[in-house]
Amino acid sequence: MSRHAISDNIIFSHDCVTKAQLQRQCKNLAYKQHTFSQLSVQDRSHLLLALAQKIELNKNSLAYQICIEVGRCLRECEAEINKSIALIRYYAHLAPELLANKTIATQASLSQVRFEPLGTLLAIMPWNYPIWQILRFAIPALCAGNACMIKPAPTVGQVSQMLFELVDEQLPFELVWLNTDDTETAIAQTQALAFTGSAATGRQLASMAGKYLRKSVLELGGSNAFIVLDDADIEQAAQDACYSRFRDAGQSCNAAKRIIVCTEVADKFITALVKHTQKLKMGAPWLAETTLGPLHRADLRQQVHAQVTDAVEHGATCLVGGNIPEYEQGWFYPATILDNVNPACRVYHEEVFGPVASILRAKDSLHAIALANDNPYGLGASIYTQNNQHAWDLARQLTVGSVFINRHTSSDLRLPFGGVKDSGFGRELSEFGIYEFVNVKSYWQK
Repeated sequence: MSRHAISDNIIFSHDCVTKAQLQRQCKNLAYKQHTFSQLSVQDRSHLLLALAQKIELNKNSLAYQICIEVGRCLRECEAEINKSIALIRYYAHLAPELLANKTIATQASLSQVRFEPLGTLLAIMPWNYPIWQILRFAIPALCAGNACMIKPAPTVGQVSQMLFELVDEQLPFELVWLNTDDTETAIAQTQALAFTGSAATGRQLASMAGKYLRKSVLELGGSNAFIVLDDADIEQAAQDACYSRFRDAGQSCNAAKRIIVCTEVADKFITALVKHTQKLKMGAPWLAETTLGPLHRADLRQQVHAQVTDAVEHGATCLVGGNIPEYEQGWFYPATILDNVNPACRVYHEEVFGPVASILRAKDSLHAIALANDNPYGLGASIYTQNNQHAWDLARQLTVGSVFINRHTSSDLRLPFGGVKDSGFGRELSEFGIYEFVNVKSYWQK
């Protein structure tokens, strides 16, 4: 059931499938997958390029619907659609090369490795990037000849429906309006699982997938460290930290969340960060002047505020924000900066999925690395310094899936995306993403 991010009005609803309907949909999709898998990679890619064209023709309406349902600023939603279109075209052009048979020299007269589809894949998707997240999983999987069954987040049903109205009948790519209680049934009837969401839900789904020996890829969020060393370009670091932490109202797994700054430059950095943060403007997300939209749901705002309150009660100092504004409509929360965060604070250990920056002070670079690693998550990290060699030496010590030097963390189509520890396992994007859901099959001919 989708709601308007500002007014709380219901804008879309859809009945969940029954168990019998789910079984029929799985069976029909498996039949479509078999036919689709017989196409050449080039023919599959042409169908996906046609989908990219349809999305491009409808990108304004899709972006506006994301803005309405999620609450993100319209320019951020437009960027999501553009990146999604680029993703499809990237894989459509690269897939024939990545999925080509590889001949290996052995004692055989001919031996090869081929990349064959697993079958029907189930993806359970989040609400924060309702187009990008679906396509990030599905496009490489479809290139490889799989079918993709998508369970969208219930609060973004309208935009999910709009996306799938553009999907060609030949593509084995469908929504499933799945009741949560039937998730295990769906896992049992498909061949692999992809999930993006919380670590708690990820553990439950991984347990179900393990029960049926289903391959799974889990992207479970993050609490990325943003490390500022004493020789960093402070102004650039502060500008990047503000952008990374507060874009999309802080509702991004890959955002800078724990800002770890060396004591020598801490006051200068914090002054610059506060300056940039105070320029942000809350308001209706479809207005051009708005730079900080509302949170997605009322309960999410309460969770964020409870984490901020707990931090202050345990010794942190709230420099900016920290109070629920008196807006009549919309679940707004101000850009908030917490200084002197310590291990007694929940925000030291927990992911904060909202516009809250936690500042931790480090004695030196080694202490900064220790603070960065002292967290259950391991998605990404940034290091700001003018000594690139030192940054590379430190980067190897970070237990994360990606490290960015003198740039905030983000996802790049050409690089693998994913994490370690409580951030999950498996990779999306790049060549590594396309190999997650294939049978790497060996052939040997005497």
